Amino acid sequence: MSPEETIEKFKLLGLSEQKAKETLKNANVTKFLLAALNEIDLQKIPNGAGLLIYHLATKIKPQIGDKLSFVCKYIIDGKLDSTLRIDAALEYLLSHVNESKVDINEFENACGVGVVVSPEQVEQAVEKHMAKFKQELIEKRYRFNSGIIMQAVRADLKWADGKAIKNEVDIQILDLLGPKTEADLAPVPKAEKKTKGDVNKKVKKEEPQANETSDVTESSGDIGGAVSIPELMKKLQFHAPGENYKSDGYVVTPNTKKLLEEHLKITSGKVRTRFPPEPNGILHIGHAKAININFGYAAAHDGVCFLRYDDTNPEKEEEKFFVAIKDMVEWLGYKPYKVTHSSDYFDQLYEWAVKLIKKDLAYICHQKSEEIKGFNPPPSPWRNRPIEESLQLFEDMKNGKIDEGEATLRMKITLEEGKQDPVAYRIKFKPHHRTGNKWCIYPTYDYTHCLCDSIEHITHSLCTKEFQSRRSSYYWLCNVLDIYCPVQWEYGRLNVNYTVVSKRKIGKLIEHGIVNDWDDPRLLTLPALRRRGVPAAAVNAFCARLGVTGALGAVDPCALDAAARDALNLTAPRVMVVLEPLKITITNFESGKPIIVQVPDFPNEPEKGSHNVVLDKVLFIEAADFKEQPEKGYRRLTPTQTVGLRHAGYVLKVSKVIKNSAGQVSELECTAESTESAVKPKAFVHWVSQPVSVEIRLYEPLFKHKNPEDPSEVPGGFITDCREDTLKVVYAYADRSIKGAKVYEKFQFERIGFFSVDPDTSSTNIVFNRTVSLKEDAGK
Repeated sequence: MSPEETIEKFKLLGLSEQKAKETLKNANVTKFLLAALNEIDLQKIPNGAGLLIYHLATKIKPQIGDKLSFVCKYIIDGKLDSTLRIDAALEYLLSHVNESKVDINEFENACGVGVVVSPEQVEQAVEKHMAKFKQELIEKRYRFNSGIIMQAVRADLKWADGKAIKNEVDIQILDLLGPKTEADLAPVPKAEKKTKGDVNKKVKKEEPQANETSDVTESSGDIGGAVSIPELMKKLQFHAPGENYKSDGYVVTPNTKKLLEEHLKITSGKVRTRFPPEPNGILHIGHAKAININFGYAAAHDGVCFLRYDDTNPEKEEEKFFVAIKDMVEWLGYKPYKVTHSSDYFDQLYEWAVKLIKKDLAYICHQKSEEIKGFNPPPSPWRNRPIEESLQLFEDMKNGKIDEGEATLRMKITLEEGKQDPVAYRIKFKPHHRTGNKWCIYPTYDYTHCLCDSIEHITHSLCTKEFQSRRSSYYWLCNVLDIYCPVQWEYGRLNVNYTVVSKRKIGKLIEHGIVNDWDDPRLLTLPALRRRGVPAAAVNAFCARLGVTGALGAVDPCALDAAARDALNLTAPRVMVVLEPLKITITNFESGKPIIVQVPDFPNEPEKGSHNVVLDKVLFIEAADFKEQPEKGYRRLTPTQTVGLRHAGYVLKVSKVIKNSAGQVSELECTAESTESAVKPKAFVHWVSQPVSVEIRLYEPLFKHKNPEDPSEVPGGFITDCREDTLKVVYAYADRSIKGAKVYEKFQFERIGFFSVDPDTSSTNIVFNRTVSLKEDAGK
């Protein structure tokens, strides 16, 4: 059938031409809709039944595809006469997916077949629930959310027609309130926007650039939304524990029902997720999304999340990676239910591999790794070798009798992408960091991952989109071994522009001396972000604002910077620090001794506390806050223009400009006048007096191009794309209240930016890293 003929057929069901064309783009819906059309006579279907058939095709899942004809007949006979009843029918059939024969009485009862709700019943139910909200209705009038009443009526009368309920609610509200007045029709006044602290310029924020549609859920909204991880996780349309069979693509076997019942007993019906990092590198910003989704989904549903180290590679693992991974998970605010390792299950995994061979579902292959790379490798000449032979060879592999690279165990399955017979075990004569020399054969990710998920009774195996091609092998392996099978859900991975995150590439940056280590603040590893001073709450908010979709996307680091500003603006106390000091002597300083000035930690919220600052005869301002020959519009200190001192209550006026031998301004002499008597200045500047010296590290973006790994943009490789001078160290003056600041303590340096105390800080030298400027730099 041509596309044009198919569209014409769809239109006979009542679809518009546009809707029919859109439907044709969805292969799954088209398949079921055409199958349904083969079951019915389009000339004899009742009025409205065509659109119900369409609804059925969009909602039915492959697990119950064989029941399509059965449901179609009920629609044609007028027994399933609403989308509500069709949804109930599909829900019932999914819940009884293992039963070959449908219990008609149970089915019809579950779908409300034959149940008629009279107009009088609807009227009475609406009256009952209207009475509960009468006072609120009178107060709010037509701005009252009538959906609350409709929901309550629906709960009482499950099979009532939705339109009938709405009409009755509208009639009774009109009867109570009368026709709408001009006030009812007037637009709702906009709520005043709350300002946030001192950051008074709206920060431009970036959206992820999606290049495909979502197949997980809708995005959570724009980057500036107030969505949190718990809110986002509660919106995800995932299956309930034990209802794995309701998920698209889930494979049901005769034992599925029994295995799920056992699973629910073990888990007590709670959500179980896992975060499975390889313990041979440091976590980065992409992992933060995975951590938030896995731990966040479990937390939002009162479940648990395992931290499982995927340590199937026997290469020497460094302890710092294990420690850093757990440390970063906890830094983001999550506590693992249990810390496990894939190696915990090596014995069980080996037993299952033997079982696969005995079932003739795996075999020993001698093709070299380079021979089976790519998507069209030659088929293995050993695929059909006798079971006993493969069993003996697998035993020989285990006992170290076969050399590395001379044999692998391969599974008899073809992946969605066409790759045939993935490797389950390979030989590596290397000791494992946890199991020592016990094994010289090690399982692969393709083999291990789903089986560990099964052992730990994971309910939702949440992973990035690139693993979608492994979903069929995931389900196949669990089912052929006749063990509990979790559900795999995929979401789009997070890509961030202007950075690299692979452990190999970061290793190269360290090797070339471009960055110092894995936690260098110019990187987007999680230890680097923490060291730079980005709060964990900002990382979590950044992940939440991106949403959870199946789309691949890339965001600019400025979106993370914006999240950091939002968090720090509420939590980082203000202090005064001068990066490029210019000395000022107040010639009319009359008190003879320093004055104590009280400075609020949060000027917009004085109740949050304050700290004391010394004002003495000698003080320092930023060199840029004075210009001997200012340009037009310059508002700060000049020989003819005064400037105010923030928080001090004084206005400075230049009386003498002192220059050094090079002709540069080195000092000013000024007079000070109280703000109460002085002419109001055009600006107020920050300052310090009797300061302490601090080291400030100002970091800039590391790479020039959005994608430093793209050979078309950067033909010389990512190392050649690194900027020079991405770290500037200045020795600044800070007010004394900052003495004793702890590592990772965060401050807003007034008028400059947000800064965090670096771990290099010692008793004699406080070191600060700039986390982010107060405003986004438009030039970046």
